[in-house]
Amino acid sequence: MSMRKVALAAVVAGLACGGVALAESAHLGKPIGQADLSEWDINVLPDGTNLPPGSGTAAGGAKIFAEKCVACHGDKGQGGLAARLIGGPPKATLDGGKVIANYYPYATTVFDFIRRSMPWTQPRSLTDQEVYALTAYILAANKLIPEDEEAPAEVEAASAEDATDVALAAE
Repeated sequence: MSMRKVALAAVVAGLACGGVALAESAHLGKPIGQADLSEWDINVLPDGTNLPPGSGTAAGGAKIFAEKCVACHGDKGQGGLAARLIGGPPKATLDGGKVIANYYPYATTVFDFIRRSMPWTQPRSLTDQEVYALTAYILAANKLIPEDEEAPAEVEAASAEDATDVALAAE
Protein backbone atom coordinates (compact mmCIF):
# COMPACT_ATOMS: atom_id res chain seq x y z
CA MET A 1 0.00 0.00 0.00
CA SER A 2 1.39 3.42 -0.91
CA MET A 3 2.11 6.05 1.74
CA ARG A 4 -0.60 8.24 0.29
CA LYS A 5 -3.24 5.55 0.79
CA VAL A 6 -2.00 4.86 4.33
CA ALA A 7 -2.20 8.53 5.24
CA LEU A 8 -5.66 8.87 3.71
CA ALA A 9 -6.88 5.77 5.57
CA ALA A 10 -5.50 7.17 8.86
CA VAL A 11 -7.28 10.49 8.35
CA VAL A 12 -10.59 8.80 7.50
CA ALA A 13 -10.31 6.47 10.51
CA GLY A 14 -9.42 9.37 12.78
CA LEU A 15 -12.38 11.43 11.66
CA ALA A 16 -14.74 8.50 11.91
CA CYS A 17 -13.68 7.49 15.40
CA GLY A 18 -12.14 10.49 17.08
CA GLY A 19 -13.88 13.49 15.52
CA VAL A 20 -17.17 12.86 17.29
CA ALA A 21 -15.47 11.99 20.57
CA LEU A 22 -13.43 15.19 20.53
CA ALA A 23 -16.47 17.35 19.91
CA GLU A 24 -18.37 15.73 22.76
CA SER A 25 -15.54 15.70 25.27
CA ALA A 26 -14.17 19.25 25.06
CA HIS A 27 -16.74 20.91 27.38
CA LEU A 28 -14.89 24.21 27.26
CA GLY A 29 -16.63 27.28 28.62
CA LYS A 30 -20.31 27.55 29.29
CA PRO A 31 -23.33 28.43 27.17
CA ILE A 32 -23.85 32.18 26.78
CA GLY A 33 -27.26 33.54 27.66
CA GLN A 34 -28.89 36.90 26.96
CA ALA A 35 -28.07 38.10 30.48
CA ASP A 36 -24.37 37.47 29.79
CA LEU A 37 -24.53 39.44 26.55
CA SER A 38 -26.51 42.39 27.91
CA GLU A 39 -23.53 43.56 29.97
CA TRP A 40 -21.61 44.08 26.72
CA ASP A 41 -24.50 45.53 24.71
CA ILE A 42 -23.23 49.08 25.12
CA ASN A 43 -23.22 50.49 21.60
CA VAL A 44 -24.34 54.09 21.34
CA LEU A 45 -25.73 55.21 18.00
CA PRO A 46 -25.22 58.67 16.46
CA ASP A 47 -28.81 59.67 17.26
CA GLY A 48 -28.26 58.96 20.97
CA THR A 49 -29.98 55.57 21.02
CA ASN A 50 -28.63 53.45 23.91
CA LEU A 51 -27.08 56.33 25.84
CA PRO A 52 -27.18 55.49 29.55
CA PRO A 53 -28.79 57.85 32.05
CA GLY A 54 -26.50 60.48 33.46
CA SER A 55 -24.77 63.78 32.77
CA GLY A 56 -21.49 65.59 33.26
CA THR A 57 -19.89 69.00 32.98
CA ALA A 58 -16.71 70.20 31.32
CA ALA A 59 -15.37 71.36 34.70
CA GLY A 60 -15.87 67.88 36.14
CA GLY A 61 -14.33 66.38 33.02
CA ALA A 62 -11.22 68.56 33.37
CA LYS A 63 -10.58 67.07 36.82
CA ILE A 64 -11.07 63.51 35.55
CA PHE A 65 -8.87 64.24 32.53
CA ALA A 66 -6.07 65.48 34.83
CA GLU A 67 -6.35 62.30 36.93
CA LYS A 68 -6.86 59.61 34.32
CA CYS A 69 -6.01 60.90 30.84
CA VAL A 70 -3.18 63.42 30.94
CA ALA A 71 -0.45 60.76 31.21
CA CYS A 72 -1.23 59.53 27.70
CA HIS A 73 -2.96 62.46 25.97
CA GLY A 74 -0.72 65.20 27.36
CA ASP A 75 -1.44 68.45 29.13
CA LYS A 76 -4.78 69.85 27.99
CA GLY A 77 -5.13 67.06 25.43
CA GLN A 78 -2.34 68.36 23.20
CA GLY A 79 -0.89 64.89 22.67
CA GLY A 80 1.71 62.74 24.29
CA LEU A 81 2.03 58.98 24.17
CA ALA A 82 -1.47 58.87 22.70
CA ALA A 83 -3.30 61.00 20.16
CA ARG A 84 -3.94 64.71 20.40
CA LEU A 85 -7.57 65.37 21.37
CA ILE A 86 -7.77 69.13 21.42
CA GLY A 87 -6.58 71.27 18.59
CA GLY A 88 -8.09 74.39 17.19
CA PRO A 89 -11.29 75.00 15.31
CA PRO A 90 -13.04 72.42 13.12
CA LYS A 91 -11.36 71.98 9.75
CA ALA A 92 -12.60 70.70 6.43
CA THR A 93 -9.46 68.58 5.97
CA LEU A 94 -7.23 66.41 8.10
CA ASP A 95 -4.22 68.71 7.63
CA GLY A 96 -2.63 68.95 11.05
CA GLY A 97 -3.95 65.58 12.20
CA LYS A 98 -7.13 63.93 13.33
CA VAL A 99 -8.66 65.67 16.32
CA ILE A 100 -12.17 65.72 17.75
CA ALA A 101 -13.08 68.91 15.89
CA ASN A 102 -12.34 67.53 12.43
CA TYR A 103 -12.56 63.76 12.64
CA TYR A 104 -15.37 62.60 14.96
CA PRO A 105 -18.71 63.28 13.27
CA TYR A 106 -20.96 63.01 16.35
CA ALA A 107 -20.72 63.81 20.04
CA THR A 108 -22.09 60.33 20.68
CA THR A 109 -19.09 58.85 18.84
CA VAL A 110 -16.78 60.55 21.33
CA PHE A 111 -18.87 59.25 24.24
CA ASP A 112 -19.00 55.71 22.83
CA PHE A 113 -15.26 55.56 22.16
CA ILE A 114 -14.33 56.80 25.64
CA ARG A 115 -16.83 54.46 27.28
CA ARG A 116 -15.62 51.37 25.40
CA SER A 117 -11.88 51.83 25.38
CA MET A 118 -10.55 54.40 27.84
CA PRO A 119 -8.32 54.43 29.67
CA TRP A 120 -6.54 51.98 27.40
CA THR A 121 -4.95 50.20 30.35
CA GLN A 122 -8.38 49.62 31.95
CA PRO A 123 -11.14 49.79 29.32
CA ARG A 124 -14.69 50.22 30.62
CA SER A 125 -13.45 51.26 34.06
CA LEU A 126 -14.98 54.76 33.88
CA THR A 127 -18.49 55.34 35.20
CA ASP A 128 -21.11 56.70 32.81
CA GLN A 129 -21.00 60.04 34.67
CA GLU A 130 -17.21 60.22 34.20
CA VAL A 131 -17.63 59.50 30.49
CA TYR A 132 -20.27 62.25 30.16
CA ALA A 133 -17.96 64.67 31.96
CA LEU A 134 -14.96 63.76 29.81
CA THR A 135 -17.07 64.09 26.66
CA ALA A 136 -18.25 67.55 27.76
CA TYR A 137 -14.67 68.59 28.58
CA ILE A 138 -13.27 67.43 25.24
CA LEU A 139 -16.10 69.03 23.23
CA ALA A 140 -15.83 72.29 25.19
CA ALA A 141 -12.03 72.37 24.87
CA ASN A 142 -12.48 72.00 21.11
CA LYS A 143 -15.00 74.88 21.23
CA LEU A 144 -17.81 72.68 19.95
CA ILE A 145 -20.04 73.37 22.96
CA PRO A 146 -19.99 76.16 25.57
CA GLU A 147 -17.81 75.42 28.61
CA ASP A 148 -20.77 75.72 30.98
CA GLU A 149 -22.99 73.33 29.04
CA GLU A 150 -23.89 70.06 30.70
CA ALA A 151 -23.61 66.84 28.70
CA PRO A 152 -26.82 64.89 29.37
CA ALA A 153 -28.13 61.70 27.80
CA GLU A 154 -30.35 63.62 25.36
CA VAL A 155 -28.29 64.25 22.27
CA GLU A 156 -28.71 66.28 19.13
CA ALA A 157 -26.96 64.23 16.45
CA ALA A 158 -25.08 66.68 14.30
CA SER A 159 -21.99 66.86 12.15
CA ALA A 160 -18.76 68.07 13.75
CA GLU A 161 -17.86 69.82 10.51
CA ASP A 162 -20.16 72.65 11.55
CA ALA A 163 -19.24 73.58 15.13
CA THR A 164 -22.44 75.52 15.65
CA ASP A 165 -24.49 72.39 15.01
CA VAL A 166 -22.46 70.02 17.22
CA ALA A 167 -23.71 69.95 20.75
CA LEU A 168 -24.89 67.68 23.43
CA ALA A 169 -28.31 69.25 23.83
CA ALA A 170 -29.12 70.50 27.32
CA GLU A 171 -32.77 70.68 28.18
